[in-house]
Amino acid sequence: MVKNISIFFALALILFLSSCTNDMKEVAAIAMPKRGATRIGDSITMLVTDSASLKFMIKANRMLMFDKDVSEPYTVMPKGFFVTMFDENEKITSTIKAKFGVRFDRTEHMEARYAVEVTNVKGEKLESERLVWDKQRNRIYTDAFVKITTAREVIMGNGMESNSDFSKWEIKEITGTLQLPNNETGLSK
Repeated sequence: MVKNISIFFALALILFLSSCTNDMKEVAAIAMPKRGATRIGDSITMLVTDSASLKFMIKANRMLMFDKDVSEPYTVMPKGFFVTMFDENEKITSTIKAKFGVRFDRTEHMEARYAVEVTNVKGEKLESERLVWDKQRNRIYTDAFVKITTAREVIMGNGMESNSDFSKWEIKEITGTLQLPNNETGLSK
């Protein structure tokens, strides 16, 4: 009887030990503390000025700010954003919107992703899945596929670069152009 109980416990111990495995990703996640946002805000409007002049306004449904234990503070806008840019007379020059964005404080870069749209005062519209805004160089650019709609045509290509207000743009590799009949797009000429 004692022998049967000993064999039973030995078999149970072997089964228990052989069934235990560790997923290394789970172990690393436990050992590595996750960095959380230091500030979180919903329905945020941020105004950015220079010499008391409004330069741009960012609206986001949610902002997560990370500025502790990181080499460069950054802000994530996981639920999309809308940026309005202004000239020296505080008149709107262009708008940028996307479903996701990241803004880096020191380098003054902002990356927009997913359903990115830029519109300028002429009514020209840029559509892409990724766009970088370099505030210091006063440039927006991407290497991704782009579609630009003007009053007269739709131009598609890979990669583009422009000044920040999207008034002077260049597509790097044009893949197609469609001529539009008058008032097909609803854009002004």
